[in-house]
Amino acid sequence: MKIVVIGGSGHIGSFLVPRLVRSGHEVISITRGTSAAYIDAREWQQVRQVTADRAKEDREGTFGDRVAGLGADVVVDLLCFTLESATALVNSLRGEAGHLLHCGSIWRYGASRKLPISEGSHSTAEPLDEYGIQKRDIARMLKEETADGGLVTTSLHPGHIVGPGWHPVGPLGNFDPSVWERISAGQPLQIPGGGTELMHHVHADDLAQAFEKAIDRREAAAGEDFNIVAPSALTVRGYLEIAASWFGQEPHSDMVSWDDFRETTTPEHADTSWAHLSRNHCVSIEKAKALLGYAPRYEPEQAVRESVQWLIKNNKLHVESPIMA
Repeated sequence: MKIVVIGGSGHIGSFLVPRLVRSGHEVISITRGTSAAYIDAREWQQVRQVTADRAKEDREGTFGDRVAGLGADVVVDLLCFTLESATALVNSLRGEAGHLLHCGSIWRYGASRKLPISEGSHSTAEPLDEYGIQKRDIARMLKEETADGGLVTTSLHPGHIVGPGWHPVGPLGNFDPSVWERISAGQPLQIPGGGTELMHHVHADDLAQAFEKAIDRREAAAGEDFNIVAPSALTVRGYLEIAASWFGQEPHSDMVSWDDFRETTTPEHADTSWAHLSRNHCVSIEKAKALLGYAPRYEPEQAVRESVQWLIKNNKLHVESPIMA
């Protein structure tokens, strides 16, 4: 099949594009042309590269027609953040492509009420920010499009994406590199809240696997939405204990209020921690396993460890002691 991947050099595309090439597909990657893929693979030599500024072309109303003009059987959209942009692409692809797959987010769910969270359940409150609202609305639009006999669509909703090449969401629910420095040195962390809040990561290659399986099982995936995460979620305290053990350290922490926590870090890191931990997400992958055959290879701590090891090896993160074998 001819497959277009929008955002082919990003977190997910870096793993998905080589997978699709290895499976024998003709792949076209659409990017802004400003960065290379996170993972260097020989399969990229067989990929056609198309440069496009989606935001600009969306404003001009030309992006959807550009994608449709590539004549793909399947379009994988990894870089869509608004209902308006998603609707424009659907309108252009209707009757022109066989299957559109969209990357959503578990942030389409608000704060947890009952765990684990399943697709279509009422286990959460409404989304907490504009990003989550848009992802929820896009998923609803896509389901309605397919149910009404239009374009065949599927939406996949990842947790906190982890992989070599970028900083993972850390034990405090943010991207502060000093958290890893303190853990590696055996220094105490100030933890906001109760320490039992949950985060649900997913390795980028497991997410790529899910997209590939949804493409292969189009009939099962048609009109569906899927949570895509690791087999388990991490609590703040559990995450800290596991991470400390990588460096041969014991975990040390002080429980503090959110107001006190904000006094110890930057507003950006504090807001990010609140955004992740207040949602307290743990989602179910039973639907993806049953309909797609999704079989994640990575537990969350394995995915994070691989990411942290890459950062240390490539001098993107400086720690007091190396990760133990």
